Amino acid sequence: MKKITKKVNAAILIIGNEILSGRTQDKNISFISQWLNAKCGISVNEVRIIPDDEKKIIENILILSKKFNYVFTTGGIGPTHDDITAQSISKAFKVKYEYHKEAYAILEKYYGKKKFNDGRKKMAKLPRGAKLIYNPSSAAPGFIIKNVLSLPGVPSILNSMIENTKRYLVKGLKVHSKTLNLYTVESNISKQLGLIQKKYKKFVDIGSYPFFRLGKIGVAIVTRSNSISKLNIVNKELISLVKFKKIQILKI
Repeated sequence: MKKITKKVNAAILIIGNEILSGRTQDKNISFISQWLNAKCGISVNEVRIIPDDEKKIIENILILSKKFNYVFTTGGIGPTHDDITAQSISKAFKVKYEYHKEAYAILEKYYGKKKFNDGRKKMAKLPRGAKLIYNPSSAAPGFIIKNVLSLPGVPSILNSMIENTKRYLVKGLKVHSKTLNLYTVESNISKQLGLIQKKYKKFVDIGSYPFFRLGKIGVAIVTRSNSISKLNIVNKELISLVKFKKIQILKI
């Protein structure tokens, strides 16, 4: 992975009727987002969840691949009839959907020729020109074509594969964050927070998130920046504000 000194962003496209129906709870968004920032300095700026629908997959792939440096898709690359992600991405980029020789060989070796049925063979069909993202858990590979990386929807398998995407990614600037948990209400500090954000808007993002803990209402102030020094400056101002307002800080 080549390191560069600029912001690199990504989108996540979750594909699956089971997510939209509520039958399956998504765990991949949080994992991918945290991994990309911590390991690659890549910020996830948008997430979409769509059904197993060819038209919707094509539409979203074309939009997101133009808008972001990378697009990570999850789901729809298995052996069943509703696993249509690879085929849909092929149509989006107008390339042939065909057997990938290396993927075919990997799967045939894993299952054995007698058990290598049509459903399992389907997992070796990819967009022409795609490169493999190797799978140490269940053999069936993910793939990358252009700036779109397709991974399985099963969290444990995706987690085992994510490191194998590094070779295809350009590293960006890591986003650092600090959290200040306060026993107060947002309206008590909203005006001052707005002024601090306006002052440092080019360097630091400030978020305010209410919580209810131990019978008390509180607010988590989260600051994010590519610059640790700028982050420290902003947090010093926040601490000064807290002291001036005589607000209790929650130690976690």
